[in-house]
Amino acid sequence: MSETRSKARHRRRRGALAVGVPLALTAAGVMAYGNDLGVFGAGTQRTAAAADAATAAPAWAADVADGFASVNALGQNGTYGGRGGQTVTVKTLVDLEKYATATEPYVIVVAATITMNPVGKEIKVQSDKTIVGQGTSGQIVGGGFFLGQGVHNVIIRNLTIRDSYQGTWNDKDHDFDAVQMDGAHHVWIDHNDLRHMADGLIDSRKDTTYVTVSWNKLSDNNKTFGIGWTENVTADLTIHHNWFRETEQRNPSTDNVAHAHLYNNYLEDVAGTSINSSYGNYSRGKTKMVLENSYFQGVKNPVQRDSTAAVVQRGNVFSGTSGRNESGGTAFDPKSYYGYTLDKAADLPALLKSGTGPRSSIGTASTKAAAATTLTVAKDGSGQYTSVQKAVDAVPANNGSRVLIQVKPGTYRETVKVPSNKPHITIQGTGASRKDTVIVFNNAAGTPKPGGGTYGTGGSATVAVEADDFQARNLTITNDFDEGANQNLSGHQAVALRTAADKVFLDGIIVNGDQDTLLLDTAAKDKLGRVYVTNSYVTGNVDFIFGRATAVIDRSVITLKKRWDGTSAGYVTAPSTAANRKGILINRTTVGGDVAAGSFFLGRNWHAGGDASLDPQTTVRDSTLSAAVKSTPWSDMGGFSWKDDRFAEYKNTGPGSGSASSNRPQLSDSQAAGQEVADWLGDWTPTAG
Repeated sequence: MSETRSKARHRRRRGALAVGVPLALTAAGVMAYGNDLGVFGAGTQRTAAAADAATAAPAWAADVADGFASVNALGQNGTYGGRGGQTVTVKTLVDLEKYATATEPYVIVVAATITMNPVGKEIKVQSDKTIVGQGTSGQIVGGGFFLGQGVHNVIIRNLTIRDSYQGTWNDKDHDFDAVQMDGAHHVWIDHNDLRHMADGLIDSRKDTTYVTVSWNKLSDNNKTFGIGWTENVTADLTIHHNWFRETEQRNPSTDNVAHAHLYNNYLEDVAGTSINSSYGNYSRGKTKMVLENSYFQGVKNPVQRDSTAAVVQRGNVFSGTSGRNESGGTAFDPKSYYGYTLDKAADLPALLKSGTGPRSSIGTASTKAAAATTLTVAKDGSGQYTSVQKAVDAVPANNGSRVLIQVKPGTYRETVKVPSNKPHITIQGTGASRKDTVIVFNNAAGTPKPGGGTYGTGGSATVAVEADDFQARNLTITNDFDEGANQNLSGHQAVALRTAADKVFLDGIIVNGDQDTLLLDTAAKDKLGRVYVTNSYVTGNVDFIFGRATAVIDRSVITLKKRWDGTSAGYVTAPSTAANRKGILINRTTVGGDVAAGSFFLGRNWHAGGDASLDPQTTVRDSTLSAAVKSTPWSDMGGFSWKDDRFAEYKNTGPGSGSASSNRPQLSDSQAAGQEVADWLGDWTPTAG
């Protein structure tokens, strides 16, 4: 870009993202390039397939419920769904209903968006069923599931169930639920995204018992999760690690529940929206509730109880809440029924924003069924290919599963392009250090192309990625264009790595350059392009992290370089974000280098092509800033004022950090809660593959 522009227990991973153990930054905020990552395992990406005797069962197929759903009772030993029955993959309403209502056990993998007809239809699920979304592709639109009297041993997992809403917020005419249970037992509802239904997201009614509800995102709804509709005090439920966001009431409401164990849930009422919480957790009738280590943010009446009910509170956090917050009475000891481990309440916003909802690793076929194809590259001829591009060329078009390209140590002077019709590729260096494997070239924007013309900024990239679900790790990508030796050349932008795809995961790499090092783009202006960079280094001087992608630089090091003539001046970011999208987030990262104090801006607003409709965004938070960062860290570009766009900081430290002013906006705590890694990545959890 131009410098100037006109019992059984099921525990989940703790931490923000399932990407392995992050490297810790040293006290000085510097990581050495070296043997600091090691070599990652090959891994695989799995694809759905019908189970057969020769196929190894995927890990998720062995998962069983925790909490009360794990308790042996009523003739049922825990909750394991359709395990042991046939595994079928469905993409139509007819097939989904056929298998869900069958008397035999089934594992039903939902591999498409299925629209209910008529709207509000609830499939009557029978016992011994697992209904699981295939990765993030399983969606039920306009209806849900019904579990009637005596139905038992059912798992509903990893699905998005949404949009039966009929336009009336307090809708009393349409009982359209995501999951309704009337007299069922041993049910596990896990890792779903439930939202925008005409009535309840979950209704547990008429003595339904031995239920565990875990790791779900429940949002954009009025009557969210109701438990009761009975005078009998027999129900036992566990509700843990769920994110209730913008839900007005029943979060949950528990009426006449014998044992209600709620722990590690996050209830969030976002300020300034049309949805306002009426109450949070409600213990009604003769309920006995234990409420532990949950986080309530902005919620009105966060904890209520009737005079006949009990609430025992331990370790909860209340931030910006108001109204009733009650406890009293005696309850029970959950550990007398099952074991469990509490996460810290303060960790829940980040943990649950990233950890709830459908996972790409659930509902997909076994590793044996779709093992990654591995190609090897070696300069010395000891691999299958001598260049990285030749290995990419060998990947079949529209490949459906992961292809791992292992690159042996060496310097590969070439350009590499991963075209859009070759998704699921991982390029991984096999050396002890990311410095051992280097892909390098020296094109610049003004470099003449064979046959005429010049490369332009995007075309100058050493490595260009246009395919979704790309990963790179344990290697270095460099553009070593010599700006000083090419002063007569017009166009010194020299990109090392360009991405123009969604779900790009860059883990443990070095990206080296000067001007325009890392171009984070999208396939088109109206396309989403998410990039997650972690445990990595990015070096440069002018606009060297730029583009319109929704991008996170997390737990990394950004190194500022002097310019070709030895001067210190530059800009770290130049976002060109489309309106209503997220831009660049720099999180838990160190920014510094051997440059003069006060010589670098954190960013400037790039309205590419003079497009006034863009809304560039950079947020720098929880990071360490060296003295090289200017005290007024944002700058205008191309006649557009940065103050009209989105630039902010939050809780940065180091000599380059500063207090809030009109020239240095700082996020409030409530604003920062909506600008975390999970807010950028949405329904995608980067996972090594």
